[in-house]
Amino acid sequence: MNSVLAGVLLQLLALALFVAMDTLLKLMTLSFAVPQLVWARFLFSFIAVTIAMRLIMGSLPWRSRAPGLQTIRSLLLAACNFMFSSALVHIPLADATGVGFASPLFTLVLAAVWLGERIGPLRWFGMGLGFAGVVILLRPPFLFAEAPAHWAMLLPLGAAALFAVYQILTRKLAARDDPSTTILHTSFAATLLTSASLPLVWIWPSGLDWAALVLLGLLGGASHGLLVLAFTRAPSSLLAPLSYTQMIWAVVAGVLVFGDAPDGITLLGMGVIALSGVLVAVSGKDTKT
Repeated sequence: MNSVLAGVLLQLLALALFVAMDTLLKLMTLSFAVPQLVWARFLFSFIAVTIAMRLIMGSLPWRSRAPGLQTIRSLLLAACNFMFSSALVHIPLADATGVGFASPLFTLVLAAVWLGERIGPLRWFGMGLGFAGVVILLRPPFLFAEAPAHWAMLLPLGAAALFAVYQILTRKLAARDDPSTTILHTSFAATLLTSASLPLVWIWPSGLDWAALVLLGLLGGASHGLLVLAFTRAPSSLLAPLSYTQMIWAVVAGVLVFGDAPDGITLLGMGVIALSGVLVAVSGKDTKT
């Protein structure tokens, strides 16, 4: 199979698995507290990654040149997952996913301010368009006569902002640590933090519940692993716009599993965000570093 085509297929599969994980997570919020679910997502992902690396590499590349940054990065990811998962308790999957796609726009701003990247006017326009899409999803009362969106819509927006910082730290760590070291550290501090909260929220799972909790971690670990493989086979300029197909999967899952059909305003906001993301991605040549 052509390498680029393989990369595209791996990317699409990874995105579908992300939505499968979020769908399972939303279902399980009916029975378990969010901290316990986030704990399971990180613990079983960490175990799976550790076993896979041990089998494939024969060793665990644990030593980091920047352990402090690795810890902060892992804790940021834990905060992102907690905020996004908490949002799923209150709002439809498609709505949370759509707002969460503001993250690349926050990353663009941070790359310009923090990393000193020069961003061309076309990408700035795309970023502004994306934030307009987020505003549409949030439905502020000064623009829409109907009631504003649920307050929980702010949670995936906060998660998107924190994930942008996570992405910037990932770029910084790429110059200091081997990618396998960063992958290994991704879930470690998050697992420790979420474990500390378990005495306050623990509900003993049944046998089937344990299987679902393990599946959360496996889906998360597999999704991230497939993304890494995809980007080794196809250029990011091709794969980045495909990320927005995740919103399509989220809409489908929301309708089929939860009966949450998005209205016209939600679809408009998601469409504007997707358009902005594609515009930012294809205007990569407009950026100079």
